[in-house]
Amino acid sequence: MRVVVVTGAGQGLGRAHALAFGRAGAHVVVNDVGPAAEAVVAEIEAAGGTAVASIGDVSDWDYGAQLVATALDVFGGLHALVNNAGIVRDRMLVNLSEAEWDEVLRIDLKGHFVPLRHAGAYWRDQAKAGTPVAARVVNTSSGAGLMGNVGQSNYAAAKAGVAALTVVAAAELARYGVSVNAIAPAARTAMTERVFADAMRAPVEGFDAAAPENVSPLVVWLASEEAGDVTGRVFEVSGGQVSVADGWQHGVVVDAGRRWDPAELGPVVRDLLAQAPTPAPVYGA
Repeated sequence: MRVVVVTGAGQGLGRAHALAFGRAGAHVVVNDVGPAAEAVVAEIEAAGGTAVASIGDVSDWDYGAQLVATALDVFGGLHALVNNAGIVRDRMLVNLSEAEWDEVLRIDLKGHFVPLRHAGAYWRDQAKAGTPVAARVVNTSSGAGLMGNVGQSNYAAAKAGVAALTVVAAAELARYGVSVNAIAPAARTAMTERVFADAMRAPVEGFDAAAPENVSPLVVWLASEEAGDVTGRVFEVSGGQVSVADGWQHGVVVDAGRRWDPAELGPVVRDLLAQAPTPAPVYGA
């Protein structure tokens, strides 16, 4: 039986993920900062599943250790971590306060690192003790983190950090039997309903493409034993669409074999840009 921790699971995408794992037969640790976690546990149990609530701030170091310990103490193990907790504090860059920057980076980026750090240490110890590990991590980035989004410099920076954290963690934890991937979802939630108001309207022909439940099947699969050979990737997912987001790549190189003079670099840089792919536009630009 797979044991899964889902952070930020009291509402929106996290709630949808937790319910989907419950339906798939997993034991679910439902994290949130408030009593909504207990309501989601009740939903899972009412549908015949097994779950426990863990209420706390995932950016808190001691609580991160406690969250992993809850899975071990209640269900006897941990097989998957879904890092979903996040907030937005949208504002144009020149109006953004220090507190709004710090709060988003704390929850959205540190709040991924802390549970991953404690879960990763547990899986490392299991592997070193000779216990086979088939663990999975699914992080939550964003289109804002991949392409940028006007008015979300703090959120975009945090979610870009999540994508980078994902590829590094995938490289470091592979030796212990851990696969690490990320999703960049688009769905109608409390965080996004204002941003995506025009793009995510009423259901079309019975299919609500904006429903958060559309994202969860990919998350459940990435957390499965079957997905062990998939790691270090970022998937965009929305409605019925799934795609692989291609990250930074090394470009064409011009080598002078010596130190460049600033005066000669203009034509060189422009030629390199002419050969490079056109970057995806920033959302809202």
